[in-house]
Amino acid sequence: MALADAKTDEAMMSIAARAGLRGFGLVEPNPMVACVIARGGEVLGIGHHRAFGGLHAEREALASCRARGADPRGAVMYVTLEPCNGHGKQPPCTQAIMEAGIARVVYAVRDPNPGKSGGAELLRAAGIAVEQLKGHGLAERLSAGFIKKLGSGLPWVIAKWAQTIDGRIATRTGESQWISCEASRRRVHRLRARVDAVLTGIGTVLADDPLLTARRESGARRLRRVARRVVIDSKLMTPASCRLLATVGEAPVTVVTASPPESVIAEVGESWRRRRAGITAAGADVIEVGDRGDGEVDLRAALGALAERYGVSTVLVEAGPRLLGSLVSESLVDEAIVYVAPMMLADEQARGVAAGKAAPRLAEASRWRWARSRRSGEDLELWCSRG
Repeated sequence: MALADAKTDEAMMSIAARAGLRGFGLVEPNPMVACVIARGGEVLGIGHHRAFGGLHAEREALASCRARGADPRGAVMYVTLEPCNGHGKQPPCTQAIMEAGIARVVYAVRDPNPGKSGGAELLRAAGIAVEQLKGHGLAERLSAGFIKKLGSGLPWVIAKWAQTIDGRIATRTGESQWISCEASRRRVHRLRARVDAVLTGIGTVLADDPLLTARRESGARRLRRVARRVVIDSKLMTPASCRLLATVGEAPVTVVTASPPESVIAEVGESWRRRRAGITAAGADVIEVGDRGDGEVDLRAALGALAERYGVSTVLVEAGPRLLGSLVSESLVDEAIVYVAPMMLADEQARGVAAGKAAPRLAEASRWRWARSRRSGEDLELWCSRG
């Protein structure tokens, strides 16, 4: 491929990938997918998967071409995920591509779904040039959550926190409101409106009594999803008076706990059952999973249960250093969004971002990759993914 063609392919795929992000919070459990149709570097049409069950990106892009009066015959199609080759809620995109007379297809990620894969081979057999453009970070990110859930049964996990320049999320007395600025907090509320679940720990519930809902005044045009609020609570200490349980009618609540071991069931069983009944009486669900051997909730099992029981595809973690540290050390966090405020505490007893893992050498650190950054009011918003 000529250098000029390679640059054009990268540029067109970038346009497609950015368009695909518009589907976040609307298409799950489907993957975010977008498509650009171009000729000679000129964009003829753009489409993205807009809603679960709706038209796929390729058909949206073809419709965009026709609406603009452009003929896609002989053009190049750039799509973030290999065109599907199977019937679902929509007919196969390969059929539409062949009928439109597309001459070349460039895709970023191979479709791992056994019922829909094989589109590239079918198109090649029909005489269409097909190439995979590997290594495009944003395009690959669009379908990463879908691929993870398909392969592991676990949702895509995003951790969010606000910190000072010196890496502190609260003072030594626990004061954290507010480290981030108003603009950053609005962005967090918009993010809550796009995920399936917001997860926190019992420590945060007892200390802050949070709501974890998405405020409509955040600037979101509409709430895309009403996220399930999830509390990791090994000993069922969630207070009946907390705001989460008081607002179950606004957004569902699930408390994930560890079943008491047989060795202590006689001692704590009755009080544990009373606490469980109090939580369910408030309208919340209680999920019991195994523990890690220390009485604490098995976090991998908890995430798997959320995916299996409620179809959760995306989880936003807003938790304290203990729970976040456990999720990171068990490699359960896929992506992090960090709001860095222009302030310093310079207090070694102030609370750090994550805790619980002993890493005396840099070689034992959890490695991440920078994805993108931007200003958010007075703060800096950083996105990174697990290395």
